[in-house]
Order: sequence, then C-alpha cells, then structure tokens
Amino acid sequence: MKKVMLSGGGTGGHIYPALSIAEAVRRRHPAVEIGYIGTTKGLEAQIVPKAGEISFFDVEIQGFKRKLSLDNLETVAKFIRAVRKCKEYIRRFQPDAMVGTGGYVSGPALFAAAKLGVPTLILEPDVFPGLTTRFLSRYVDVTAISLTGSEKHLTKAKRILHTGNPRGTEVTHADGDKGRESLGLSGSDKPIVLIFGGSRGAKPINDAVEAMLPRISEASHLDFVYVTGEVHYDDVTAKIETDKWPNLTVKPFIYNMPDVLAATSLVVARAGATTLAELTALGVPAILIPSPYVTNNHQEPNARLLEDHNAGRMILERDLSGERLWETIVEVMNDPQRHRRMSEESRKLGRPDAAEVIVDELEKISFNRR
Repeated sequence: MKKVMLSGGGTGGHIYPALSIAEAVRRRHPAVEIGYIGTTKGLEAQIVPKAGEISFFDVEIQGFKRKLSLDNLETVAKFIRAVRKCKEYIRRFQPDAMVGTGGYVSGPALFAAAKLGVPTLILEPDVFPGLTTRFLSRYVDVTAISLTGSEKHLTKAKRILHTGNPRGTEVTHADGDKGRESLGLSGSDKPIVLIFGGSRGAKPINDAVEAMLPRISEASHLDFVYVTGEVHYDDVTAKIETDKWPNLTVKPFIYNMPDVLAATSLVVARAGATTLAELTALGVPAILIPSPYVTNNHQEPNARLLEDHNAGRMILERDLSGERLWETIVEVMNDPQRHRRMSEESRKLGRPDAAEVIVDELEKISFNRR
C-alpha cells in the first residue's frame, strides 16, 4: 500500500488506535504516506501532529444530541458539508484504503470514502457500538470489532471481523523492568497493584482509595501505585501523609503506561476501551469501576464482559466504597490460583496481534478493489 487515510477523534480512545494502525502499516510499508481527517477542536489536532509524518486534513462536524433538539438540524447540515469536504480531501490524497476508529468525525470521512469506492474499514473499540459505527457499518467494507458481543448490535453490517483493539499491540512491546524503574520500585519484587481513574483521574475512585488507605499497611507484601490525575494530585497529597505507607507510591500521572502495566499484577481502573485492550493483551487481572457519565453508559458492558469471562471484577460506582474496594483487592491478590485464572482468561479476550490483523485486512480489501 502506498497511501492510507485515517479518521477518528474526540478522545484518546479513538485517536490512539488509529495511530497504532498507522505504525503497523509503516512497519510493513516503510514508504507509505499517511493522511488523517479530524477536527481542529478535538484532541486529534494536538496528538496527531506529534505522531510523525502524517498529513492532517480538518473538517467541521459535531455530534448528534441524544434528545430532540434544533441543534441536530445544524448537525445534519454540517455532516453534509463535511462529506463534501472529505470527498475533496480523498480525491486529492488518493488513498488505497481508509480506516475510521470512531468519534463523530469519522462519520463523514468514511461515508465519503465509501461513496467514492475507496476500500473502507471501521474499528469499534467498545462492546456497545457507538452511533457512528452503527450508521457506517452498512456502508463500509469491513466492521472490525475489538470485543466479543459487539456483533449482535451490528445486524446491518456488510462484514464483521473480530480483530481486537490495535492499542493492545503497543503494550506487548513494553518493558516491565523500565516500568518498575520509573516508579522507583526497581529494587522490589513485590506484586504491584496499580490504581488509576483515567488521564484526568476520577474523584469517586480517589475517595475510595483515601478511605481504604489505613488498610494498606496490612498488605506489606504488595506495592500500591496510586495515580490521582493531575487535577486531583495536590488535593490528595494535602490530605494524606504519603510517608506513612512505605508500600504506597502516589503519582499525578503516568506517561509510560505500557511499561508500568507490563510490571503490574492487578489494575483498578475505569473500563474504557483502550484500558481493556491493554489489559487483555498483557493478561492483567482488573477491578473495573465503569464511568456512569459516558455516552450510552458504554463502559459498563465493557466491564461486564471481563467479569462474565472471569477476567476481572466489576464494582459499579454507586456501590464503590473503600471497604468494598479493599475486600476485592485482597480477594484477588491473596488467592494465587484465582489471580492466575483471571490472568489466563484476560489473555484469552485480548488480541495482541490486532494491528497486524487490521493491516492484513486493509491489504486484502484494497487488493480486491483494484
């Protein structure tokens, strides 16, 4: 393939899988040209230009409101204008294939590509497909799903392929020793329990951790790494005496998450698609606290999938407390057989070769279209 175009935006859960696909294409086709359609207001405008030689094409688009609103009339108008703009970009760039990874910006981009006869693939990162995926699945050549269960919501798709999430491919190259070193734990061989609430943190998780802190000294055989999120770090460290617990490390943010995950024995986190892709690729057991504030409550089906397969435990935010969280951590970490089974089942759900599988499919559909 000489040229590949990508689209996906709004959140890292859509952008980073797209960039993982870009890297996988480059590994196989070093001279490939990569294009990216996004918005100037989304995170993609900040992240994509830092990811190497990628041509960025911007469109103006907005998502549909979940309830009846006059704003949706403007959304339709912007969609039509965006489709026209995307067709201009696609004709100029002449991609061999087009990939979308979700977010409303990928709607007009893939729709335009499909109408122009460009081979197309959309990746759905969550168990419950977003509105964009459900709309596009009837037009694109392939709908790639990251997690089992999505297929039952995509009854009008032309073709469904279980590829996994390409973010999982990235963490398989991670270095656990570097992860321990970055945490200041290179001299310890204790299992690590990593607690985080997403890039900005999550106050309900922070509150539960604060409530369970007095119990941490009871688990001297474990190292706890607690990531507060940068916006919460000062408040959290003002409340707790971090020196009081020698087996506790508090961080505002982790920049080398793949390496840290590779060193981790148990994760306590939200249930975003990227997090699940990384955990299942590495086979890390998880206690998942899905965010109830996301669109369509899509994190709960993600968490429930891991729980149903004995790869994780789910605690709904309304049931979260320091005591409940502590009991669940102890239940997993003090039972080596349970921990091993959870790890094995988690790995079964993962597709560490996801990025390569998607590139295989892009080569196939672009070759068949010639």
